Amino acid sequence: MTNIVFYRKAGKIIGFQSKGHAGYGVRGTDVVCASVSALIINTVNSVEKLTDDKCESRINDRKAVIDFETDGEVSAQCELLFKSLELGLNEIAAAYPGNVSIKYRDF
Repeated sequence: MTNIVFYRKAGKIIGFQSKGHAGYGVRGTDVVCASVSALIINTVNSVEKLTDDKCESRINDRKAVIDFETDGEVSAQCELLFKSLELGLNEIAAAYPGNVSIKYRDF
């Protein structure tokens, strides 16, 4: 299962962690895992290239972990990108509840 944790501060998403493989199909051909990965990687790239927000990403391919956080100050552009990610991942989780889990951690 892919476990997503959105980090929030004062009600705004300030980062997230994605951990694990969806387990929907054979590794390397798993469409659920690929969908989650595409949304997450696009969000990380978009925040880093399209905003001035200060952020840090930690990726461990071997353990299938992506941890991405801002410094806690989130611009309007970054907030929109995070909300878009949240929307997309919630849609996938609703369609594949046994493969994707979403939780929130407030700071």
